[in-house]
Amino acid sequence: MKAPVIVVIGNGMVGFKFCEKMRNRNSAFEIVVFGEEPRRAYDRVHLSEYFNGKSADDLSLSSARWYEENNITLYLNESVTEIDRQNKIVYSGSGLSVSYDYLVLATGSSAFVPDIPGVEKEGVFVYRTIEDLDLIRSYTRNVKVGAVMGGGLLGLEAAKALMDLHLEKTHVIEFAPRLMPRQIDNAGSEMLQSKLKSFGLEIHLNKSTSMIEGERAVSLLKFDDDTELVVDILVISAGIRPRDELARRCGLEVGLRGGVLVNGKMQTSDPHIFAVGECALYDHMIYGLIAPGYEMAEVVVSHLCGGDKSFRGFDMSTKLKLIGVDVASFGDPFIAEPDCRTIIFEDTHKGTYKRINISNDGRLLLGGILIGDASSYNMLLQTVNNRMALPPNPEDLILGAGRASEPAGAGVASLPDGALICSCEGVSKGAICHSVTEGGCESVDSIKKCTQAGTGCGGCVPMIKDLMVHTLKSNGKFVRNVICEHFNYSRQELFDLIKIHELKSYDDTLDAVGKGDGCEICKPLVSSLLASIWNEMILRRGNDVAQDSNDRFLANIQKGGTYSVVPRIPGGEITPDKLMVIATVAKKYDLYTKITGGQRIDMFGAHLSDLPSIWEELIAAGFESGHAYGKGLRTVKSCVGSTWCRFGLHDSVSFAIRIEERYRGLRAPHKFKSAVSGCIRECAEAQSKDFGIIATEKGWNLYVCGNGGSKPQHALLLAADVDSDACIRYIDRFLMFYIQTADPLTRTATWLNKMEGGIDYLRNVILNDSLRMAETWEMQMEKLLKAYECEWKHAVENPEIRKRFNHFVNAPGEKDSSVAFEEMRTQKKAAEWTVA
Repeated sequence: MKAPVIVVIGNGMVGFKFCEKMRNRNSAFEIVVFGEEPRRAYDRVHLSEYFNGKSADDLSLSSARWYEENNITLYLNESVTEIDRQNKIVYSGSGLSVSYDYLVLATGSSAFVPDIPGVEKEGVFVYRTIEDLDLIRSYTRNVKVGAVMGGGLLGLEAAKALMDLHLEKTHVIEFAPRLMPRQIDNAGSEMLQSKLKSFGLEIHLNKSTSMIEGERAVSLLKFDDDTELVVDILVISAGIRPRDELARRCGLEVGLRGGVLVNGKMQTSDPHIFAVGECALYDHMIYGLIAPGYEMAEVVVSHLCGGDKSFRGFDMSTKLKLIGVDVASFGDPFIAEPDCRTIIFEDTHKGTYKRINISNDGRLLLGGILIGDASSYNMLLQTVNNRMALPPNPEDLILGAGRASEPAGAGVASLPDGALICSCEGVSKGAICHSVTEGGCESVDSIKKCTQAGTGCGGCVPMIKDLMVHTLKSNGKFVRNVICEHFNYSRQELFDLIKIHELKSYDDTLDAVGKGDGCEICKPLVSSLLASIWNEMILRRGNDVAQDSNDRFLANIQKGGTYSVVPRIPGGEITPDKLMVIATVAKKYDLYTKITGGQRIDMFGAHLSDLPSIWEELIAAGFESGHAYGKGLRTVKSCVGSTWCRFGLHDSVSFAIRIEERYRGLRAPHKFKSAVSGCIRECAEAQSKDFGIIATEKGWNLYVCGNGGSKPQHALLLAADVDSDACIRYIDRFLMFYIQTADPLTRTATWLNKMEGGIDYLRNVILNDSLRMAETWEMQMEKLLKAYECEWKHAVENPEIRKRFNHFVNAPGEKDSSVAFEEMRTQKKAAEWTVA
């Protein structure tokens, strides 16, 4: 008998997932797929990463061979125009006709474009496909101000895309009185708005666009309140509209506001036709997330293979990062008193907002909202979905979020086996634990391959890791945080082995305690350990090929294949003569110059072959490498202190210079920064640094483990009112303890957060010498300091190393012709790379 034929109309994420699930369950069906886009199914969830360097192939969900290997016929760039239900045939725009036994509509949705006068003008785009993004990127090369119509999930994603394209200004226009009105409440929206504004995004709420003006292209938006906004490009992301036009034409039942009506089996009004994803209307609702679409695909597969699985709605909880800000909502986020009790925590300094809604009897968690810090989202969602009993003090769920989300504790252990961990793929806790105990999966990657958990949006991966660790420990297995397959050791163990065996190069280390040829994970890690232990010039002994790009070339690689040059300026103190040298070098080599936030002068746009010559001129004037490229000390920021400031208590500049010249070139698990403030007014922002020093009437206060960046954290007081020498002794011990015990690429703040006993334990180790290591650490530090030499100086004086800076081996001095620049405010910037 001829195999039954399933025709799938739509090759998006849900259509692809249906094919994948069907092939995993049954190989008897013949499957034919029509996709109207010119490319295979790709990851729309992470579409914005297309502007951050990911290619279309990176986003693709499969290879072309996958369809062939699974006996699936795929027609790309082919739209189905007609469905003949009576004869069970579909017709395409190019004249193809295919008979089916079952038809799956996975047509998804299109962008909703309001009927606004001028919407057809040039420069008005939607944000749905890779082709849309290509058009937007091409158009933004000549524009300065952009706007996004829509302040929901997709709108903010589109706004991030415009910001990634380096427009001078980006605006978000939202009709509702708050951002993300379907996910978060007013207070959460205000916190989110405040965070987004701090990144330079302009937010306009309660705005209804009445007119898009411009002669040929958009140039002005007019609003109903008689205000207007000058823009060069407009991206419309005001919602979605189900693609149900095929269903309408063939007589299937659709909803009043769109969407193909389906039952619990995803069957339409024609039992041989199914609808899944954003085109399907179930119980008066269109589900706009990927996870329910995958669940719908699973239901259809179950039905066609003789199963009885049904769709009964779907939890719309979601967690995502919008322009660097964590945003999450779970359960019922909007239920309010008197139907529940609400606990709210707000921290306007850190930009976090947390709300949980609990039942009036205090037993159950009903829902909540997280802004700025969503680290506890997974466990809170499981607490809601599995109706788990709350602790005696429910506020601990948000006030102690960091502790509540720690791995392998009572949290994951207390979940029932049926708890849904990966909603995208429908994988339970029991299935994950079974893959560890019975399937031998002892890494997250192996669990992904075995169960598919974590292969969708990826939000469940931290909990998958926690479950893996907990299960391994429960089975009596010692869980070791090994570096990679080539070194069966943790970073701390490898640190000791390199030291004991006096290994001085990556190859020696691999031969002595490793195996295989190495990889891109262990090479820079081992190179970092070698630098931390011996402080030798990092390009000696063949270690150059094991470094990452920045350390290999002693400069940060920037856009367009250029490099930046940042000489050290201790304490921000610089003479007029040295200033003139920087100006001369920058002008001679045509470099873009900028004063950084860490009291440095940065020079951008250097060709690789020019770097040694630039360094030579800077070294001759007394400069040295600022190590802006390394995992080590970056800057020691200072205020002017008692030298000039009427409030200054001590000479903060001199102490900052002493600190920077002491620890320059010191390599560590991650970059670290410092600052010295001359009084409690904190102009140098010392409490946001990895170690910061603040003058007091009696001496200095030493703070440690602060962090700026996307997750700012105040440093904590380690020692109070100490003199300068004692302060440096404590810093020596602190840095050596950190260097020897921190995980790879872990900042000091994260290191302390994971440390059992926290700051009290650290204070006991550093000040009270509870580990009896103080003298050893101080001696080790002195040895490292004596080994220091300027890497730039060594590179320009060593002919073999200097040769590596030729872009073409057989043409020394010849520059890379592909490097191009554009003018910007009388200086230059790297031209955008075009994607073919």
